[in-house]
Amino acid sequence: MEREINIRPFLDGEGKITQLPKKGRVRFAVLAYLAEKFEKDRDYAEREVNAVCDAWHTFGDYFLLRRELVDHGFLNRERDGSRYWRPQEGPAPANPEEI
Repeated sequence: MEREINIRPFLDGEGKITQLPKKGRVRFAVLAYLAEKFEKDRDYAEREVNAVCDAWHTFGDYFLLRRELVDHGFLNRERDGSRYWRPQEGPAPANPEEI
């Protein structure tokens, strides 16, 4: 049985991310929460991704969040960064111990 990961300590009263956790599983859960702010079946320009990330965090580093979303498979992007989109299926780590 999988245990729910509590991300509330990393959110403010408005649900904005106050810091990106260092621990893998919690970090992954916070990124999953942020990924839910992106619509499926929609393309985003880089500036739009930045705006969504910026609207949902308080620590001023939307670059880090954008990169982490892509690196962990929550967002896909064209090689040249011209288009981003949320995949139909969310990422699933090959080995839960890796996160």
